[in-house]
Amino acid sequence: MGEATALRLSAEGATVVLVARRIDRLKALAERIESSGGRALSIECDVADREQSAAAVAQTVQQFGRLDTLVNNAGVMLLGPIENANPEDWERMIGVNVDGLLACTHAALPHLLKSAQESKRQVADIVNLSSTAGRISRVGSGVYNLVKHGIGAFSESLRQEVTSRFVRVTLIEPGVVDTELKTHLSPAAQEALKQRFAGIEPLRAEDIADTISYVVTRNRRIALNEILMRPTPQDF
Repeated sequence: MGEATALRLSAEGATVVLVARRIDRLKALAERIESSGGRALSIECDVADREQSAAAVAQTVQQFGRLDTLVNNAGVMLLGPIENANPEDWERMIGVNVDGLLACTHAALPHLLKSAQESKRQVADIVNLSSTAGRISRVGSGVYNLVKHGIGAFSESLRQEVTSRFVRVTLIEPGVVDTELKTHLSPAAQEALKQRFAGIEPLRAEDIADTISYVVTRNRRIALNEILMRPTPQDF
């Protein structure tokens, strides 16, 4: 979803900063963007590390002068029963999904508030990617449900705090999406998901990118606080 979003926002005229641990993939994406006439910066970063996240934001502002939009989309999903679970899987999900979002938001927020005051558009955006798992809890996804519910609660609290200063906070909660997220799962968990979603054409990463683009290009008078989206046949 991050790749599709970067391509879409670049096509809209945005300068994009690509932040992730796999620098080789970031550089390849940056080359695609630049070959199409866009501007992109690649920063190797573990977003769960507060110092690295702060450094990535600082480098962005130093190079481009301001920060208008933050998209928090780093995530990992490790499913399975709570009984006899590996706590390291829980810590990994909390580290990426929660700690990463908090670290990036904390570092970016002062710059977003400044951009909302001083930029031509006079608005800035934080987009937090969650999931329908942040609405509906199910057996086998307890800790994933926990982190996604938490992202929703945090987003609403932050929205109330900064919306009067024209920093918009949007929570996007997709249903099943065809991404590499499921590749982190065990073979048994992958098979269980395959059975659950049998017959459903999943959302595509481009669908999420289109939604993010729509959110951040609205006039400053419009704030889209929450978007819950599913494949049309998904009834859960």
